[in-house]
Amino acid sequence: MSEVERRSIDNLMAFHSAPTLLGVKCANLISFDTDECTMTEYLNEFAEKLSDSGLCARQLCKCRKRTLIYIYNEKMLSTWLDMRQVRELLSEYGYSKMMTIDQKLDLLASRMSCGSFPHEIGAFLGYPVGDIRGFISNSGRNCLLCGYWKVYENAEKAQQTFDEYDRCRDILFDRLNHGLDLFQAVK
Repeated sequence: MSEVERRSIDNLMAFHSAPTLLGVKCANLISFDTDECTMTEYLNEFAEKLSDSGLCARQLCKCRKRTLIYIYNEKMLSTWLDMRQVRELLSEYGYSKMMTIDQKLDLLASRMSCGSFPHEIGAFLGYPVGDIRGFISNSGRNCLLCGYWKVYENAEKAQQTFDEYDRCRDILFDRLNHGLDLFQAVK
């Protein structure tokens, strides 16, 4: 992979997943148009260099020229998915409490297709259950606030969370702009 390709992927990762990479959010989903060999090489390096930090990366879907990569903190995601409200929501979509994270992600991946996301994706991204249910019942309309997700409850708290995510992005880009690669910047 060339230095230009690496820098481009680092910047996309930082822009779209800074809160997860810095340990503030359980997961992010990123769409890449990078060729498969380059993406595979990058993901292998991600696993090698960041596995000690509990960060994982996994391809959820590949369509024509786009690849959806799911970045997650395994411990944070496990804790989130084990919350009663989240478990109850996911059970409505066929996810069992007894399933491992990998099994749940396999099921999620099997339900994804080009341009279409299953409603439960919000649970895997750490969105509040009330906002996920609000999105579903309103067909994505009538939200109180639109930021990292569409907010249907507690707009003030959501705005504080969005501001925190923006700060994570600023921190990570500052580190990248000072010459670090992404793997150095998140350690």
